[in-house]
Amino acid sequence: MSATTAMPESAGVKAGGSHNPWREVLAPYARPRISASLLDLATSILPYFALQVAMVLLAPVSIWLTLLLSIPTAGFLLRTYIVFHDCAHGSFLPSKRANQVLGRCVAFVVYTPFAAWKHAHAMHHATAGDLDRRGDGDVPTMTVAEFQAASWGERLIYRLFRHPAILFTIGPFVALVIQPRLTNRKMRTRIRRSVYLTNAALAVGIAGLCLLIGWQTFLLIQVPMVLMAGGAGVFLFFVQHQFEDTYWENTDSWAYSEAALRGSSYLKLPKVLQYFSGNIGLHHVHHLSARIPNYNLQAAHDDNPVFHEVPILTLWQGLRATRLKLWDEGQNKLVTFSEARAPSAAAARTA
Repeated sequence: MSATTAMPESAGVKAGGSHNPWREVLAPYARPRISASLLDLATSILPYFALQVAMVLLAPVSIWLTLLLSIPTAGFLLRTYIVFHDCAHGSFLPSKRANQVLGRCVAFVVYTPFAAWKHAHAMHHATAGDLDRRGDGDVPTMTVAEFQAASWGERLIYRLFRHPAILFTIGPFVALVIQPRLTNRKMRTRIRRSVYLTNAALAVGIAGLCLLIGWQTFLLIQVPMVLMAGGAGVFLFFVQHQFEDTYWENTDSWAYSEAALRGSSYLKLPKVLQYFSGNIGLHHVHHLSARIPNYNLQAAHDDNPVFHEVPILTLWQGLRATRLKLWDEGQNKLVTFSEARAPSAAAARTA
């Protein structure tokens, strides 16, 4: 039985439709608990700050020990980002106002403007898997036909962007350091203001830290940690929707629940990695109901049989998924560049 057949007929609803049959089923898991949220916060941001203090103290003693300590620190930064993520969804605390206040505070820790990221991520949830609405908070993905029709320069840029050596090294720096600093004319005034205020506050804070501990120590601590946490974050975001049998449909055929259950993976990580990634590997649950806080995702998955038929990726399978580059509309799957050139693939597209 597939995930699709396990759903009732009415489950394939559009986002924002008048009836969501899963809302009542998942409602108990979408209720934040103050005790769990405070524990989540305490086991994320507090260790992150404590380890950074330890790195400052270690820096004059040993650069190598400092760099070694940046590994668990990066893990707690990633875990802190999940708190920020849940606040943006309004799922971390019971109060909408409390989520906004906490989210805006954590925004300075994760270098990301709260309002701008919240808007972009909401667009991602509303359009994930929709071929006609690509480009809103997703990994740029071409169809085979689009790639073949593209110019030489466009194909080169796409190849470079999708190469793991670029995607997971330069990508995290762009995603965490550069892109959140930028605005465009399409942004609403309040969103641009969020970016400007965050940038200004970060500039003041970073300048103060550099004066306090020295710019060399600041860079020694921040650069490796941000790149590691960012690289892990980009990888997680990539494999959540980029796997062979993922879901892409044109707007007329696209359905929110189908995109959640068929186009969002269950990345089954070792427990320690699941802990540091804040259960975000249970992405199928999160996309079906973004109001479920990260600490309830596992229970929601375990208790509801519909989630037991979703695409499952191991860590190794997730790493191998980075080979996939193009959406083949004839075969309804992601393929590698070489598979897109194969005669059998071409025949399937023209059949």
